[in-house]
Amino acid sequence: KGDDDGPLIGKSIGTDELTRQLGYEFIPYTPAELIGIAEREFAWCEAQMKAAAQEMELGDDWKAALKKVKDLHVQPGEQEAMVRDEAHKAIAFVKDKKLVTVPPECEAWWGTRMLSSKEQKQMPYAAYAGHDMIIAFATTDMKQEDKQMAMRGNSRPFMHNVVPHELIPGHHLQRYMADRYRDYRGRFSTPFYVEGWSLYWEMRLWDVGYHQTPAEKIGALFWRMHRCARIIVTLKFHLGEMQPPEMVRFLTDRVGHEKFGATSEVRRFIKGDYSPLYQCGYMLGGLQLMALHRELVESGKMTDLQFH
Repeated sequence: KGDDDGPLIGKSIGTDELTRQLGYEFIPYTPAELIGIAEREFAWCEAQMKAAAQEMELGDDWKAALKKVKDLHVQPGEQEAMVRDEAHKAIAFVKDKKLVTVPPECEAWWGTRMLSSKEQKQMPYAAYAGHDMIIAFATTDMKQEDKQMAMRGNSRPFMHNVVPHELIPGHHLQRYMADRYRDYRGRFSTPFYVEGWSLYWEMRLWDVGYHQTPAEKIGALFWRMHRCARIIVTLKFHLGEMQPPEMVRFLTDRVGHEKFGATSEVRRFIKGDYSPLYQCGYMLGGLQLMALHRELVESGKMTDLQFH
């Protein structure tokens, strides 16, 4: 009936179809093996979360640290300006470190747009569309509880990681180059590259010290943990091992999502608008690109600038 607050409904595709689609994407692993990779990466994130919590003098209680980080959000009406500020920081960082070439037109030509409350029912976090970063935050027509969850789910430390993912060096730079060089490659588009590129940059920025404070580290780790969870919950859904309410509970209990954000995410995961493997593309594509980086940059064959 078009009720966005209604039940979470989707159709699982089963083991055989998952295996077929993995073959189409040239992913030489079974669904069970991919879940194992995600669980290994998830454990790394939890260990790093505990280390950041200790920096905040909260012992190993990373969920208490995460709760504090969520409260570090701007006031209503200030989110768009904060996003622009974070974008300029990220651009300056990758240029100063000589990590990647940023064409002047790409650096200048992007915009921002706020998401409506209805759009946030399926997209509770920032994303990239066209040449704009679209931004989720509290709106006047939301329920008070939803406003608070939208603000906590898009706090400044979270956005410190999300903005470079969506803009530069992430999707905006990626799209700018793809539209201008060898655009025929678009016919072979795959989420393992499209989302893998931006997730790879989250990993690289972590490695080169972009996140300085414990709060920024927790903001980055929350999203990295979320990418692991996406593999686990979506593959288990399509294998018939996890139902939508269990997916929501996993995102809230294990990752620390607000219920509003977790429910919106699961609604998007299962509604069938795009590939059942799409949610796997982030982390797995990022790991593939990290392997290429080890092979070509850490070996001394290329610089970061040449590689990127």
